[in-house]
Amino acid sequence: MNKDVIIACDFAGKEQTLTFLDRFPEGEKPFVKVGMELFYAEGPAIVRELKSRGHRVFLDLKLHDIPNTVRKAMAVLSGLGVDLCNVHAAGTVEMMRAAREGLGPDALLIAVTQLTSTSEERMQRELLIDADMPSAIAHYARNAKEAGLNGVVCSPLEVPLVKECCGTAFLAVTPGIRFADSAADDQVRITTPARARELGSDFIVVGRPVTAAQDPVAAWKQCRKDFLGL
Repeated sequence: MNKDVIIACDFAGKEQTLTFLDRFPEGEKPFVKVGMELFYAEGPAIVRELKSRGHRVFLDLKLHDIPNTVRKAMAVLSGLGVDLCNVHAAGTVEMMRAAREGLGPDALLIAVTQLTSTSEERMQRELLIDADMPSAIAHYARNAKEAGLNGVVCSPLEVPLVKECCGTAFLAVTPGIRFADSAADDQVRITTPARARELGSDFIVVGRPVTAAQDPVAAWKQCRKDFLGL
């Protein structure tokens, strides 16, 4: 799958999501992310709707449970035809292997290392992870690769480290993307689309800088231009 920008469709429901996507010209079918808010509001039907419209879909549910539960949940999700799906790497290698078994080989499966809203200080103080951020990210990435996953979610700042320890073919999907003049909002470990390209990100996930822009289509095109070097 070629590198691309994934738009985080973090909307409250189907109507808002489709109204937003209808702003794009005919033939422009951005890669979209369906997260917890939208999926819990609309269920599997929204994924089927987006796929029927020609969009690639990243189903961002971050599963984290006992291996058997995750395996069964992924088996259900496999019927939706998603292109990309994820779990939490903190769920252990066994859980990630179960997720891979349940989802099957047709979709890419990645693991969340540390959320881009989490600072090193909070990770150590609140999660009791007694390591620096790079060491924690590298450890989770190695576990994900051992479990047979295709890559990880990390901040763009950690992409070179992930590629170094897991190989260039191991995917780095990176949220925490902001234009140079954008507000950071609740993100901590962030960078621009152009910098993410320089650091080696395979996919960037962009939400509010596109969805809340005055002209979302222009913002998306600028983001792709900066990231893909068009």
